[in-house]
Amino acid sequence: MRDMGRSDDPRVQAQLDRLGSLSIQRDTLGLDAIQELMRQLGDPHKRLPPVFHVAGTNGKGSTCAFLRAMLEAERYKVHVTTSPHLVRYNERFRVAGKLIEDARLAELLEQVFDAAEGLDCSFFEISIAAAFVEFARVPADACVVEVGLGGRLDATNVLEPGALAACGIAALGIDHEKFLLAPEEGVPQEPMARIAFEKAGIAKQGVPLVTIAQPEQEKQAIEAVANAAGAPVFVASRVDGRELALPGEHQGLNAGLAIAMLRSQSKIDVSDNAVAVGLRTASWPARLHRLADGPLTQGREVWLDGGHNASAGAMLGAYFAGHKVHLVIGMIEGKDPASLVAPLAASLETITVVPVPGFPCHPPEAFGATAASASDVSKAFGATAASASDVSKAIDRLRDDGLPVLIAGSLYLAGEVLRLNDEIPD
Repeated sequence: MRDMGRSDDPRVQAQLDRLGSLSIQRDTLGLDAIQELMRQLGDPHKRLPPVFHVAGTNGKGSTCAFLRAMLEAERYKVHVTTSPHLVRYNERFRVAGKLIEDARLAELLEQVFDAAEGLDCSFFEISIAAAFVEFARVPADACVVEVGLGGRLDATNVLEPGALAACGIAALGIDHEKFLLAPEEGVPQEPMARIAFEKAGIAKQGVPLVTIAQPEQEKQAIEAVANAAGAPVFVASRVDGRELALPGEHQGLNAGLAIAMLRSQSKIDVSDNAVAVGLRTASWPARLHRLADGPLTQGREVWLDGGHNASAGAMLGAYFAGHKVHLVIGMIEGKDPASLVAPLAASLETITVVPVPGFPCHPPEAFGATAASASDVSKAFGATAASASDVSKAIDRLRDDGLPVLIAGSLYLAGEVLRLNDEIPD
């Protein structure tokens, strides 16, 4: 189930219902369906402004946010497509700087669904096709496109060299194993080398491929793919985190990747001043995001992060090291609770487990390294595990002792939190 939001416009709601009935991705990834859909739609992916294409396990969304901020600081009009959305499906389509309006969204999706008849397209393929149709229709100076899953066989990889300004690879980790580690001949067998191989699959002939510094095994896999594709490889430098609008030391890598992508290409100029402004003004909701005072927070210090894997856990553990925090967490089945919670162990004052609306979730007893019960969680992490029926009740039940609250575990949960606190992304 996916919450697309509700609309008072019946045409919009009809399209949201159609989207909600589709699988997120097809069981076997591939580009055949999206390529045929592009042909049916007149090949809009060949008529885009210069595209910055970003892959990675963690940090690709933040990299896109920095790219957008830097390009807009230069007064360019920028199209952006990222995923998933947090509160409204419209968030996936930022058209020349503004989220798409409902009326246009209904028309666009009707057009794409008509063209997709008989192709058995997935939710993501329909979404990317719609983005490319709109981005080709509305004038702009640049596009920022976030890969959905992997890279090599992701629907966004229908992009061709002529449309691309630069490609980027953010931090890598194990995620979406069903797709990215599926048995296949002729691919690396070691898991992290395979992940790097899949992400590097966005490399195109003559297009700069920029990566953060990677471990040796991943580095070799990326270089092998890039060399085969004829893509020059560049390694980004870390930016001092104190210069950044987005909190967390890890954002220095994402900001550095965005800068290096801009500097590696020659299709669009961005001044040093615009880069500096972008570093200070980038916004990326629900990623180590301090919530504003609102209906949910009611004056408390509340942090929100949609991270749900080991890399996200390491980042949160580093950020809150040396400080106590009340953790409110909800995780969808299939994700590993310990991978997120264990790095935070020394900082946990309490753990409260909440459901993720509309999804099967892990129960409280799952939140431990080998926990079989809530008491085991307490022993493992020195914190008392509890549960609440929703986020509002979880926060209400926490003693007001001046300690911050961290809500984490799922981007779907993060979207609900933003909605409850009246922080709808615009």
